[in-house]
Amino acid sequence: MREALRGLTTRGRSFLAAGVAATISALILGEKDLLRVAVLLLLLPLLAAAYVGRSKYRLACTRSLDPYRVQAGGNARVLLRLQNISRLPTGTLLMEDKLPYALGSRPRLVLDRLGPQQASSVAYTVRAELRGRYEVGPLTLRMTDPFGLCEMTRSFPSSDKLTVIPQVTPLQLVRLAGEYAGTGDSRARSVAVHGEDDAATREYRRGDDLRRVHWRSTARVGELMVRREEQPWESRATVVLDTRTMGHRGEGPTGSFEWAVSAIASISVHLRQAGYRLRLVTEAGADLDATEISGDGLILDHLAEVKTSTRGDIQTLLEQVRRRSDGGLIIAVTGLLSVPEARQLAALRTAGTICIAFAMDTQSWLNLAAPARAEADKEHVAANLAMLQAGWRVVGVKHGDRFASLWPQAARGHQGHALRAAMAETVSIGGNR
Repeated sequence: MREALRGLTTRGRSFLAAGVAATISALILGEKDLLRVAVLLLLLPLLAAAYVGRSKYRLACTRSLDPYRVQAGGNARVLLRLQNISRLPTGTLLMEDKLPYALGSRPRLVLDRLGPQQASSVAYTVRAELRGRYEVGPLTLRMTDPFGLCEMTRSFPSSDKLTVIPQVTPLQLVRLAGEYAGTGDSRARSVAVHGEDDAATREYRRGDDLRRVHWRSTARVGELMVRREEQPWESRATVVLDTRTMGHRGEGPTGSFEWAVSAIASISVHLRQAGYRLRLVTEAGADLDATEISGDGLILDHLAEVKTSTRGDIQTLLEQVRRRSDGGLIIAVTGLLSVPEARQLAALRTAGTICIAFAMDTQSWLNLAAPARAEADKEHVAANLAMLQAGWRVVGVKHGDRFASLWPQAARGHQGHALRAAMAETVSIGGNR
């Protein structure tokens, strides 16, 4: 009750003051009618405080997000459902949901009175411009009586998480295996190791459906074996994100790092849809697998919060990739590289491994003077040449390039190698002049 009295509005306090003044006047003048009015003026705020105070703890609130994971620049709908679980009707309810600055201003909503056991829903839309994981809520509710004499504030403790992932660009379906040696468990390999009866089995991996366990092979080998009839040839890919702060230029949504994160997200979703078993590696220490259970959600959730690192270098990135070599396809989105760093990264390519680099000229994100621009271009070309000579497929990236238009260049096969060799020779001749 004390808390309710502290919630009296200006109107409610005015009623009390008028009631006290009228009471004193009625006692001095001996006016019974004025005393009745004074009692009414005193009782109204007190009754309003009791009414609001009693209904304070008799409300339930639930919140739902649709969707709970949204791309940067997209909209999410927040639905609030409020239920009056008391036997008394409420007055007008004023609601304010707490939002972080990145999701916009706090929505303020008005809900008409709720009858006993009645529920009502209100919704609002938020637009997420920056990737990240944001807390929506808690909800603050202001309750008033029908006369506006008392107002109380209540905060519901519950909140929800909205995950804003990078923008995912639909990519053209291209054949990345122009020189693809393939990885995974081929039938011939299984026959040689386990015999003809177990030709359609492989070792159990974390995330495999237990219903696919082949118990006869498991008993024979001594470890869990699963059927692989649905995917007898498993394509594997490792996507590598360069998170070095020194390798990127610009800040915010228009910076080079955001372009790189969006590119990695697009590649990851595209390869998962194509049936690849995916691994994401960053220089900051992340090493994630997209399994049959987690899908690409685990990788996208990580990319929603990934940041640049000031401590890492190319050597750290190489060690992270080599820590668990899955073979198959390697696709890297790199920031600014020097020639020695490019040569270090080029060492990832081994026999039977297809390596593709989207080499970003992050200096193009800056407005450089003509001499500095020429020097930056020369350094970028030299770094790309070092990777080309090691057998990488290199796709240059400039500021303003759209990743969807660059993606088909990753599918170059033998003709692409001949073209790259000609480019390398041209660059070498040009550099010697």
